[in-house]
Amino acid sequence: MSCGRELLRNCTIEGKYTKRSYESFFPFASETAALPTKVPDDIEAEFREAELCSAAAANRGASALFRSTLEKTLKTNGYEDLSAKGHDKMRLQAKIDEAAADGIITEALRNRAHDEIRVLGNDVLHDSWMVISDEDVDAAYHYTQRILEAFYDHRDSVEKILIAKKRINAPKSEDPGAS
Repeated sequence: MSCGRELLRNCTIEGKYTKRSYESFFPFASETAALPTKVPDDIEAEFREAELCSAAAANRGASALFRSTLEKTLKTNGYEDLSAKGHDKMRLQAKIDEAAADGIITEALRNRAHDEIRVLGNDVLHDSWMVISDEDVDAAYHYTQRILEAFYDHRDSVEKILIAKKRINAPKSEDPGAS
């Protein structure tokens, strides 16, 4: 059975009678993670692009995009830069810690957000070039998905916490007497 699309393959052939080894295929097949339906479109698009990078073995790009997805998720949920209020700019590290302190993510997930997403992304963005392993990207992928679930699976409960912590404003209620 075939999907009907052409396939481009990259293979190594060492000799006339040796077995071919297939190194890569294009287009590549990739699975996508299930995300909560309430994840904003721009954050989902960022996550999906990171998935594409990961599927194409572009591990450095995937790592940077998973970090970006994490940061955009936190910013969207009220963990913003505080420089306008006379504070030093709120770093990603502090944003993650605040989300845990607010009870949005667990302590275990906070540690994974630091170790598996933030630090890996920072290494790609700020340090010398280095190879990023598939295992490292898989961990970043997994824990970024878990963070999106923490913020968007039970969105009503999360919004109540964010409103109580003054991270976001309460939605304006419509006047039931207005027509």
